[in-house]
Amino acid sequence: MSTLTFPELTEAQGKLDAKRKELADIFAQARPGGEGTIDLSKVKGYDDPAATIKTLNDEMADLGVKVDQLKAVSAAAGNLGNLEDGDGQGDPVPGTKAKVDPYKAMIKSSAFTNKGTKSEIPDVTLKTLFETGAGWAPESTRTGVVIMDAQRPIQVTDLLPQLTTGQAAYKYMEETTFTNNAAERSEGGAYAESAFALTERSVTIESVGTFVPVTDEQLEDVAEAEEYLRSRLAFAVRQRVDSQILVGDGSTPNIEGVNQVSGIQTQAKGSDPTPDAVYKAMTKVRVTGRAMPNAVIAHPNDWQDVRLLRTTDGIYIWGSPSDPGPARIWGVNVVESDAQTENTMVVGDFANYSALVVRRGMEVRISDSHSDYFAKGKQALRAGVRLATVWYRPAAFCTVTGV
Repeated sequence: MSTLTFPELTEAQGKLDAKRKELADIFAQARPGGEGTIDLSKVKGYDDPAATIKTLNDEMADLGVKVDQLKAVSAAAGNLGNLEDGDGQGDPVPGTKAKVDPYKAMIKSSAFTNKGTKSEIPDVTLKTLFETGAGWAPESTRTGVVIMDAQRPIQVTDLLPQLTTGQAAYKYMEETTFTNNAAERSEGGAYAESAFALTERSVTIESVGTFVPVTDEQLEDVAEAEEYLRSRLAFAVRQRVDSQILVGDGSTPNIEGVNQVSGIQTQAKGSDPTPDAVYKAMTKVRVTGRAMPNAVIAHPNDWQDVRLLRTTDGIYIWGSPSDPGPARIWGVNVVESDAQTENTMVVGDFANYSALVVRRGMEVRISDSHSDYFAKGKQALRAGVRLATVWYRPAAFCTVTGV
């Protein structure tokens, strides 16, 4: 029996062992105590320890495959026993090692010479691959993008001129008597006497607001959390005011919306086309209200019906579908708001006969004094305004119903 030597296997195994030792030394430096966080800044003798680890890992993977393949070859060669017995070449000199061509030995082995048997080098299972499961999972950093929920924008607030007050009520004088007896007179004749009277009007300033609870940890750990909450709370309040300007019933604490104003005029659509009914409402504002309408407020579904009006031969009256089309009717701007009552439009002189009177503008506060928030490490963010709507001349506005 001869002793086999396999220089290629010995060399490959030696290289693999050296790579393993080098990698182990790097990690030993990165974790001096053997536990805790890996700190590559503690590794000495390498310009880029991370790159070295990757290179060593790749090299060990290749060497591992090679070693396993050479071990398979060596095992096949060992199965032959004394490779020179019976092959007609003579025995080796006793006491010497047989020189073996390992690949030829593998070809001669029973594993490759059995008739009708197809054999391959065994599959190799890697045991040294430094991969995601055994190393670092890829880091994924969240962006700062926040996609807001789809909400109705602020649509009608800017139609009303804004005033400020320092009181809890907004008071003004309305002329309620105007008797004009002006007339021609003859020389020496008496002048006709006219009569005028004023009445004080008062509108209560109302409060509109909301709040949200948040933990101390959320505010401390996420830099943008407080800014986000402040912004959304303020928007929520403005959105509520925007809708109340249209439909608020005016009963404290609600502010009064234009649709609910006592004395507002009304024009029924009836059998008229919607544009005709709108024009008749404008006429009422001009004649009875002695005002100049400067805006028409419509629910988007109602304005859609106007925008899609066509002539009998199919031509769109408000412009081609390829164009945006004018958001105007009879020369007056149209404001679309889904806070407006559907099937009812409002025509009016908002510029001259309405106002948004503000006692306190938008204010966002934060406190832990609510309930048991201090003991539980919570904060309350609160946003609010104090204001009122004023409709100086109800007849300067007119609803168009049944559109």
